[in-house]
Amino acid sequence: MKYGIERLLEDASLRAPLKGKRVALVAHPASVTRDLTHSFDALMACEDIRITAVFGPQHGMRGEKQDNMVESEDYTDPLHGVPVFSLYGEVRRPTGQMLSTFDVVLIDLQDLGCRIYTFITTLLYMLEAAHEHGKEVWVLDRPNPAGRPIEGLTLRAGWESFVGAGPMPMRHGLTLGELGHWFIDHFKLNVPYRVIEMGGYKPDEAPGYGWPIGERTWVNPSPNAPNLWMARAYAGTVMLEGATLSEGRGTTRPLELFGAPDINGRDVIAEMQALAPHWLDGCKLRECYFEPTFHKHVKKLCSGVQIHVEDPTHYDHTAFKPWRVQALGFKAIRRLYPNYDLWRDFPYEYAFGKLPIDVINGSPLLREWVDDPNTGPRDLDALTLPDEQAWAAERAKYLIY
Repeated sequence: MKYGIERLLEDASLRAPLKGKRVALVAHPASVTRDLTHSFDALMACEDIRITAVFGPQHGMRGEKQDNMVESEDYTDPLHGVPVFSLYGEVRRPTGQMLSTFDVVLIDLQDLGCRIYTFITTLLYMLEAAHEHGKEVWVLDRPNPAGRPIEGLTLRAGWESFVGAGPMPMRHGLTLGELGHWFIDHFKLNVPYRVIEMGGYKPDEAPGYGWPIGERTWVNPSPNAPNLWMARAYAGTVMLEGATLSEGRGTTRPLELFGAPDINGRDVIAEMQALAPHWLDGCKLRECYFEPTFHKHVKKLCSGVQIHVEDPTHYDHTAFKPWRVQALGFKAIRRLYPNYDLWRDFPYEYAFGKLPIDVINGSPLLREWVDDPNTGPRDLDALTLPDEQAWAAERAKYLIY
């Protein structure tokens, strides 16, 4: 498999339209070539491309910011002397001054295939800025490690945020390049847009379903995205950021597990299996114990549940429904501990006056389903299946691969 960055570097005809233009790059730590050269360094070494600015998304271009809502500053790269602008600092959208530094921007970000992962919002904001200021946008495409499956409620109107770029389900099943085409159509943007496509990308083939298992080194696109298994579970476990339960930050397996000092993981698994065993297809749940070294429940022994999707004897790519698995975990806890203080209340990603769990899901519907003692799995499916089916039909024309 070849990524977009590699095809650009290897094929002079792809680079030809960049000749004589000022070029910017949006990148993070996972923006690397096959031999782990960072895209910034590789492009600086390319004689017919002139890099005049670099942009870093959430967590910083170097990925140094561990937690959410920790801002990065602008700086000048000490090796290349190029300005590095933060798109997660004083601003989320590129300013006019930033935009004046380039003619074409190359976006080379490893996404996780989830609506809440903020790199897709950064793509949208850059497209909108390019529309307003007459700039050109290229996406150097990379695989979606979560693959093509679709899952979750569609974000409702009025719930847009930095973790909710538009009306799509939690798990969108597109590459970043494909998603850019959808953004342009949906938001009616007039932008010269180009995708440098991958070569050999086969999102429907085992074992990686588009991710090149055994071919490529995984580099964390954000500090708590340590492996492919986390990426597969993330469309569900990310909801834990809106809950009082630990999502495993402060452990070596963040966003693959959940737990707390005052729940019993074994009981939670049993309740999940009793409520909706069909929602647990394609993965294996295991009772676990952990003690976070930072973040929620720091230095407290937590009982919890780990979601295993690494073993091919347990993992079924089509059957696995991470959003439903985590929703079921919440429902099981609500049934076992009716008065449990489950939902956090703070301005998550600067969305004031809304509960984080609702911001994450793009509406209160998931939380209301969890908290209503009279609802079951069929009720959530009744809300969600129409959204998923509508998105499958809408996204079909944007599939490049």
